[in-house]
Amino acid sequence: MNKSVNRKRILCLLAIAFSTIYLCWRVFFTLPFEYGLFSMVAGICLLLAELVGIVSGSEQLIAVENKYLPKLHEIPLDKYPDVDVFIATHNETPELLYKTINGCLNMDYPDKSKVHIYICDDAEREEMCKLAAEMNVGYLGVKNNKTAKAGNLNYALSQTKSPLVATFDADMIPLSSFLMDTVPYFFDEEGNEEKIGFVQTPQSFYNADLFQYNLYSEDTVPNEQNFFFREINIVRNRTNTPIYAGSNTLISRQALEEVGGIAEGLITEDFATGVRIQKKGYRCYATDKVEANGLAPNDLRSLIKQRERWARGCIQTLRKENILFSKDLNLTQKISYLESLLYWYNPLCRLMYVVSPILFGLFDIYVLKYTFIDMLIMWLPYFIFYNYAIKFASGNIRNSRLSNMYDTIMFPYLTIPIILETLGRKKKKFVVTKKDNSNVGRSTLKYGIPHIIAAVLSILALIRCTVIAINTESPYYLVVIIWLGYNLYSIIMAIFFVLGRKIERDVERFSVETDVAIDCKYGHYVGKTIDISDNGLSVLVDFPEYIDDDEIVTIECGTDKYVSEFKASVVYFTNYKGKFKYAFMITEIDDVNKRNY
Repeated sequence: MNKSVNRKRILCLLAIAFSTIYLCWRVFFTLPFEYGLFSMVAGICLLLAELVGIVSGSEQLIAVENKYLPKLHEIPLDKYPDVDVFIATHNETPELLYKTINGCLNMDYPDKSKVHIYICDDAEREEMCKLAAEMNVGYLGVKNNKTAKAGNLNYALSQTKSPLVATFDADMIPLSSFLMDTVPYFFDEEGNEEKIGFVQTPQSFYNADLFQYNLYSEDTVPNEQNFFFREINIVRNRTNTPIYAGSNTLISRQALEEVGGIAEGLITEDFATGVRIQKKGYRCYATDKVEANGLAPNDLRSLIKQRERWARGCIQTLRKENILFSKDLNLTQKISYLESLLYWYNPLCRLMYVVSPILFGLFDIYVLKYTFIDMLIMWLPYFIFYNYAIKFASGNIRNSRLSNMYDTIMFPYLTIPIILETLGRKKKKFVVTKKDNSNVGRSTLKYGIPHIIAAVLSILALIRCTVIAINTESPYYLVVIIWLGYNLYSIIMAIFFVLGRKIERDVERFSVETDVAIDCKYGHYVGKTIDISDNGLSVLVDFPEYIDDDEIVTIECGTDKYVSEFKASVVYFTNYKGKFKYAFMITEIDDVNKRNY
């Protein structure tokens, strides 16, 4: 066995063992029953919060050796079937759809006439119909659609007939490899069809997510969604419970027809559809290779609405699908879905972790009984091994510091919606997550009020406990001081996050190195790109060449697969790492070259 895997196994087994010992100690020896009703209730709530947190992470620990990626067979080229590609849109701009359609048009396939691309528009907008005609793709507009994305896609299903269906959100641009890397999963090595329900590829983003951007950590912290799509969802292959996320997915039409199409009347129609497909006995897979890139929400309001929709949708779906008592799911599937449900109660857990030391530090309300020696023997080994195990089991994508920070940021906004949804109180209407900058620049200070209150209370509790600890020389208060300090770090980072960071660019810029040829009135120059964006590029050359500020030059750049030629003007010139950098803005480009670019 690989030494690294063996080390992970030992670490995870130790983490599970110490977690079990710690929980037993907490249940039988630490509840503050003798300190009054309020202490008893608070103590039980804190214990439940810890239990939920440990169980939520246990799937990753137990499955550290069980990550399963299905084998991608090579099938005969003539076996590749027709595929309908649905691009769902509600209120997005034609400019956004243009890039997604262009990505779909450039997907590799043995016979491209078998790939049928449709704009699925649930608003019947004239500009979308025009865009479809310009790009030579199908258009399916829905009148009076009252069931949101589900109704939109179901209408598209009723108008098409290919055996496989690819679904993309309006902003998700597929890579050219998408179909070649997903279609073969639906067949065995001989090219015979297998009973596969769907193949879910990761949701990836070409802009920094808000956690990365607001915390100035684009280059040091992975995208927050990577942990789920490239770790958790892969582990779920073992139990046949990978989650259909609504985009970047290839689905069997037969499976969709058997479950009555995309689930309607639910907040997260995609999640519910995936569960129903698995109930019908279809094998479903998640893969870890990025096959499409889209836009992460870039403002706090949109992020909060998105996470509220996901949280409410998961709770609603698992309740309506009767997960725990369904005869169509086996025990391991039920346990896996129960873990999914518990995950969305992490905001309530974080609330208890933040409030508990404040209750004791300011008001002398006991939430647990312990001695300093108890904490050294029972809590410390659990904390160390559990957190290191989570870090290594997740491939270093996630650790306790990041998890605490994310949960601390989001808990004030999700706690009440989660409680209401649990009690069956639905929200009447959800707004589609915005993919533009319309909310950028709005004040976010009001969103930081809960964090500021928590910070003030934590600091006051910290000061009081420190004074008492010095006067009494009691190590009891030292534990509370450490706890308050640990929480305060995450709270301060949450305030920093909520205050935001100014977005400097209107469009995203990507690091790309490819050959460039520049023709101007003084000669022909060659160089390499440093980065490109929708409206310009930066080029590095060995020698400083003179180009007039007002001159329009001709630039040709590309790869072995795509070459683009366009007109551009110089924006600025500077020295760069011993060479010379020119920044160009595109001034004129025709449609063929725009698509290649």
